[in-house]
Amino acid sequence: MTRAPGFAAYATVTAAYWAFMLTDGALRMLVLLHFHTLGFSPVQLAYLFVLYEIAGVVTNLSAGWIAARFGLASTLYAGLALQVAALVALAQLDPAWTVAASVVFVMLVQGASGVAKDLSKMSAKSAVKVLAPEEGGALFRWVAVLTGSKNAVKGFGFLLGAALLGLVGFTPSVLGMAGLLALILVGALLFMPAGLPMGRKGAKFTEVFSKNANINWLSAARLCLFGARDVWFVVGIPIYFYAVLSDGSEAGNRAAFFMIGSFMAGWTILYGAVQAAAPRILRARGRSAAELTGQARRWVALLLIAPTALAALVWAAPGPSDALTGAVVAGLLIFGAIFAVNSSLHSYLILSFTDARRVTLDVGFYYMANAAGRLVGTLLSGLTYQLGGLALCLGTAAALIALSWLAATRLSAGDPAPAPV
Repeated sequence: MTRAPGFAAYATVTAAYWAFMLTDGALRMLVLLHFHTLGFSPVQLAYLFVLYEIAGVVTNLSAGWIAARFGLASTLYAGLALQVAALVALAQLDPAWTVAASVVFVMLVQGASGVAKDLSKMSAKSAVKVLAPEEGGALFRWVAVLTGSKNAVKGFGFLLGAALLGLVGFTPSVLGMAGLLALILVGALLFMPAGLPMGRKGAKFTEVFSKNANINWLSAARLCLFGARDVWFVVGIPIYFYAVLSDGSEAGNRAAFFMIGSFMAGWTILYGAVQAAAPRILRARGRSAAELTGQARRWVALLLIAPTALAALVWAAPGPSDALTGAVVAGLLIFGAIFAVNSSLHSYLILSFTDARRVTLDVGFYYMANAAGRLVGTLLSGLTYQLGGLALCLGTAAALIALSWLAATRLSAGDPAPAPV
């Protein structure tokens, strides 16, 4: 395969993935803030996202096999189409429904959206392994650009969702995003160039489970890493900021929405920018997979500092204040930058540890662990905030990072051979 068609396919996949993640970020903020204003508790808000994360676990476990069997392009198209359907369905939500009916309906729709997101993610991430040139450390650079740009776009989605909720309301926002994504899907169907694997009929579902110890330990480290992020990110921080920033008036709510969306967007954009720059930060050009594996252990240990210090600070504070809020913002931005390097390293290592024949299977299994981490973090976010506020959210994040470090210490120091099929 020549570089030109490979790069064209990579660019098309990346553009489709950007569009998807813009709507995904906007949808999360719309749902969270809309239902918070309707009086949902932190635990009820967490429930809204539980099926989304459960669907991610199941989808990633099976999507690798589906892509191996039917091809990467098919799973990408399926993810985009399913997200359009989920957005249209969410627009049918009736304010007259009971709280229980609303929670169940939104959980089901979010579950479909979770399936859609992980079909698209697995397709895009696996495509990098197949399309990237082998020379000059291109694999790390290409995966860093895809992952970093995706998170920057999702950050804009958080801001977009909060702004749309304040300006035009819930239903018009959801329908507008469905229309945009439908146009992207049509464009991908019409203009996707050749270059993605078409699948192989003999692929077996049991191949999803890897015999490569490095892939299994990396997946465990990923589970704990993303649990540590979402335990404060999903419910804790947005609701904490809403309590601090809103005065209860309609104008105050709009201002709080905008400031919360701006923080979530800024954090995610910073995260994406650092992810994209991770190969330069780590001076990865010329470094072996073994050296970068060692870096993964060091950077997760460094990540432990921020949530530990923030948890102690929030716990010791007599109550919310401008100084405390400023310290929390600064600490979480530092956390985001270090977290981004860890995440980018993991995204490179999973592709380094696998081979082209197993890539969708191993990437699917790895992102199943990623989704399981988000599920754990989502459940704990509402629960810990309700039981102990932001301090308990952050303290739980520190404990999960310590577990991620323990898993990372089990990664092989040598360049691992690909697992047998």
